[in-house]
Amino acid sequence: MPAPLTVTEVLALPASVDLVTAGRAFGVARDTAYRLAAEDAFPAPVIRVGRRWVVPRAGILKALGIDPAGE
Repeated sequence: MPAPLTVTEVLALPASVDLVTAGRAFGVARDTAYRLAAEDAFPAPVIRVGRRWVVPRAGILKALGIDPAGE
C-alpha cells in the first residue's frame, strides 16, 4: 500500500480526487476504500460519476479536521 498522504499533500489536492487518492488520505488501502464506498461507509462524502467514484477535497478536509487555510 502506498504511504498515507501528509497534511501538506492533502491541502494540495485538487477540488476532487479519485477514491484511491482519498483512501490514501485516510490511510486505507485501495480495496478497503472501494468496499467502504460501496457500503456507504467511506469517512468522507463520495459521489458516483458513471463507473467512477469521486471524493471532494472539502469533504476529506472536514472529515480529517484539517483547516483549509492550513492554519
